[in-house]
Amino acid sequence: MNRVLLGVVGVVLLGAGVLVLAGGLDLYRRLGVDPPGWWPLTSPDQPVVSARTRGRWVSSTWWWPTVIGGLAVLMAGMVWWLVAQLRRTGLSSIAVPMPGVSGLRLRVSARALEEALETGTVVLPEVERVGVRLVRAPGHPRLRGAVRLTPGGDPAGLVEHFEDGPRADACGSLGLPELPADLRIRVLQAAPAEPRRRWPRRRGRRRHPRVV
Repeated sequence: MNRVLLGVVGVVLLGAGVLVLAGGLDLYRRLGVDPPGWWPLTSPDQPVVSARTRGRWVSSTWWWPTVIGGLAVLMAGMVWWLVAQLRRTGLSSIAVPMPGVSGLRLRVSARALEEALETGTVVLPEVERVGVRLVRAPGHPRLRGAVRLTPGGDPAGLVEHFEDGPRADACGSLGLPELPADLRIRVLQAAPAEPRRRWPRRRGRRRHPRVV
């Protein structure tokens, strides 16, 4: 998601910069190219905001609070995004030793390992939904998973199946001595039974069938 957002923002900023540069260097006139009709900056002598517009905005009481508030929100968003990037604990890949080759390590995609663990866990008994993430930890990677069990599921049984199944397979395939895991297990509650619908009784004299 972050890469897609950065890519979109980068493309927008790059396109705007190219249009501004083309207007500042008067490339539209030199190359005989018609600028976009919605773009205001088409010549070097054209300001970004006209003097009349600047005067009308500056004289308004809402101008400076709006500008300062907008810049403050923008700066806070940028700082929040930067802190979020620095605090990311997810791994993009994991280095595993090559069997029989000393000193050589193979880079395995962390997402591929996560998908393999999710595929092996979701088929376990009583598992309805699962999500696995590979995070950084001192000395070795660590797994963090969230598992949702069907009503009446057994968390202890799930842990046992996970240890002997997906986790053991991952350690054996990657040649890792250990792969610690933290599982957050949630057992769904059974839906309450719907009350039986009672039909209202008709009041009045009950009529017996007529016998002829």
